[in-house]
Amino acid sequence: MSLHLDIFSASTKHAIQAMIYLSMHRDKPVLVRTISEYHSIPLFYLAKIIQILVKHNLVISMKGRGGGVMLKKSPKRIFVSNVIEAIEGKNIDKEMCVYGLDVCSDSVPCPIHKTWKKIKPEIIDMLINQNFHTLAKDLLEKHDMMSNISSKK
Repeated sequence: MSLHLDIFSASTKHAIQAMIYLSMHRDKPVLVRTISEYHSIPLFYLAKIIQILVKHNLVISMKGRGGGVMLKKSPKRIFVSNVIEAIEGKNIDKEMCVYGLDVCSDSVPCPIHKTWKKIKPEIIDMLINQNFHTLAKDLLEKHDMMSNISSKK
């Protein structure tokens, strides 16, 4: 059993996955179906997420033969916070609660507020400064390491 913290909605996670995929395949338009199949995201659901990313000028959509979706600008200029804000419909909130309980502040603390307060600034800073170029590069390096490990077995 694995444990993971759900700070973001499933839509936000899928949007981040799609943006990383697009960052890794920058040279030509990618079909939404291809991303959907790669990440096992229902096609209709991902298409709605992509529409939001297009609306927020993060992705462009091209119709017709050879069409698909691409990043609108360099992945070095698109940050995780841009995607979170587009999908969640609000700015990254310095009072966001790790449990997703409305507000998390000194005056209205959640059950783990004291601990969360110490690490939250670092997490918010990472979300604001982490770009998709770096995420894609790091993920490709991870895939290379994993394939090297597999080939040695």
